Amino acid sequence: MKNKRIAFLGLFVALAFVLSYIEFMLPINIGIPGAKIGLANLAVMVALYTVGERDAIALSIIRVVLVGLTFGNLSMMMYSLAGAALSLFVMLIAKRFGKFSMTGVSILGGVFHNVGQIIVAMLVLETGSLIYYLPFLIVIGTITGVIIGVIANLITVRVKRAFVM
Repeated sequence: MKNKRIAFLGLFVALAFVLSYIEFMLPINIGIPGAKIGLANLAVMVALYTVGERDAIALSIIRVVLVGLTFGNLSMMMYSLAGAALSLFVMLIAKRFGKFSMTGVSILGGVFHNVGQIIVAMLVLETGSLIYYLPFLIVIGTITGVIIGVIANLITVRVKRAFVM
């Protein structure tokens, strides 16, 4: 069983890394700096609902570090880690609470990822004026959370059916 978990975690890390690369290469500009779809969160969501919380946490940390070292810099990694940590924390609570669908958990993750990044930006730049940027990011986080949640649900159902977890 341990080998199966390690293999799945390795696959999820590779998938998250590839999805991050695809997103990095996509020239999507919706007029809001820093707004992204969050494709790598697909792997985190599927891991959360198939292999468990501990592995989803490990995946999230590994993904942020690998992507930060490969496509970004220390500053980007700091913002991404703050967003990922707050997002995952809220998703874990929502999942345990049991009142949210996978899409609902994903929406909360998308919104709180942006909240975490805004908090870090306000601390680093020492300005509270960035809070006015948050409503736009909440809308983007909600939209992308729905998209990621629906796709993650479809994938999770198939993964559970194909591999008895």
